[in-house]
Amino acid sequence: MKEIQLTEGIKAEVKGSTIAISGKLGTNTRIFNDALVSIKVDGGKIVLDHTKEKKLVEKGMNAENALSKEIANDMKGVTQHYELKMKSIHAHFPITVEVKGTVININNIIGERVPRVAKIVGATKVEIKGQNVRLSGPSLDDVSQTAANIRKACVMRNKDTRVFQDGLYFEV
Repeated sequence: MKEIQLTEGIKAEVKGSTIAISGKLGTNTRIFNDALVSIKVDGGKIVLDHTKEKKLVEKGMNAENALSKEIANDMKGVTQHYELKMKSIHAHFPITVEVKGTVININNIIGERVPRVAKIVGATKVEIKGQNVRLSGPSLDDVSQTAANIRKACVMRNKDTRVFQDGLYFEV
């Protein structure tokens, strides 16, 4: 059994096998396996308890630990945004990046005429200033997956990656 203390300004609500955590910057929802873990909200606490069924105890404990970390990440995200910074690097042709709706178009990689497309996941916000791209949002999963989609769209195929290093990379 694990207990997670809700900090000030955060509300949690459980409906069936979904938990919603809301704060001043938004709401994160998460689906969990209710056969392995049961979740209850008692006042200012979230109580997680794994199943006691003999064959599922170990899976239940693992699911309880993972879910407690994910809920902690969601609580952090609704009070302060997660942020990733990326930078476009080019050696051959100048790269332009633009946001259109729920996709990011990456134009002119190695002189290609067709833009490469990366999907924006969830409530992630994308800001572009020159060569810098800033991803931010309340959900760590959504921000990370959007960054992974951008990296995947920039992969060079049938080229020597030691020479053709054009693309968007994480800033350190």
